[in-house]
Amino acid sequence: MSIEVHQISKSYGSQKALDAVSFAIQKGEIVGFLGPNGAGKSTLMKILTTFITADSGQASVNGFDVTTQPKAVQQSIGYLPEHNPLYLDLYVREYLEFNAEVYGVDQKRIEEVISLTGLKPESHKKIGQLSKGYRQRVGLANALLHNPDVLILDEPTTGLDPNQLLEIREVIRNVGKDKTVFLSTHIMQEVEAICDRVIIIDQGKIVTDKKLEAAIRPTQEQIIEVEFDREVTQELLQNLPQLVSCNTNDNKTWELTFMAPEDSRALIFDWAQSQGLKTLQLSQKNKNLETLFREVTKK
Repeated sequence: MSIEVHQISKSYGSQKALDAVSFAIQKGEIVGFLGPNGAGKSTLMKILTTFITADSGQASVNGFDVTTQPKAVQQSIGYLPEHNPLYLDLYVREYLEFNAEVYGVDQKRIEEVISLTGLKPESHKKIGQLSKGYRQRVGLANALLHNPDVLILDEPTTGLDPNQLLEIREVIRNVGKDKTVFLSTHIMQEVEAICDRVIIIDQGKIVTDKKLEAAIRPTQEQIIEVEFDREVTQELLQNLPQLVSCNTNDNKTWELTFMAPEDSRALIFDWAQSQGLKTLQLSQKNKNLETLFREVTKK
């Protein structure tokens, strides 16, 4: 396993940030780590990168224990923290040369990571002159300098515009072809576009850990939005066969969830006609990660 976490707990005073968290990530997986603000995401990442220690439990990266073998852990990971620390008055190559010396890696590796992260067009500039998207590329290039087996990325796309977001997404996808990537983000589309698997944490506990395909496309589940020409009661809708749940704000437009092998829209249309109702809108909504996130983090 590239990352193993077993019963990790961490408290800040009376506030429990992590409560017996456990999971394992295999080599080559790209895993999205999601959760509301204050759920414990950054705390766990800081434990995995040896920045802080857990109160109890064990964790390892590439087989190295984060508590007893911190130096080996640091050498085997590339870390991009949420607030990317850069020397803005240094040139891109100058900054990477400085860090290459710190890591003790060959200077030719600098050109490799510049190419890998798409930095070449801006590599002659000072970091302070770069857009935020290119600064994130510099952070990724630095994290990749020593060719680590594991990348830990904390909010790597925060604050980027849509074009920059797509660019960084492509960089992460490319470097993830031969590395394990564990990334934290608030952007659901980011996980859907990049990741193989999603782990969701809420109030310090893991509430979902699934392959992405299984997480957002459960067998036979359908979410259908229907608008009727007049108000309909929940009691009346309960007569629909294979209905799992129903939600509304105005009793005219409903979000209906069915567990059925066939498309339930025809069933709703026929039922509405039998009740003297007209359907003004009838559409199927694919369950996405945002839907799942809301379901498992409801207070």
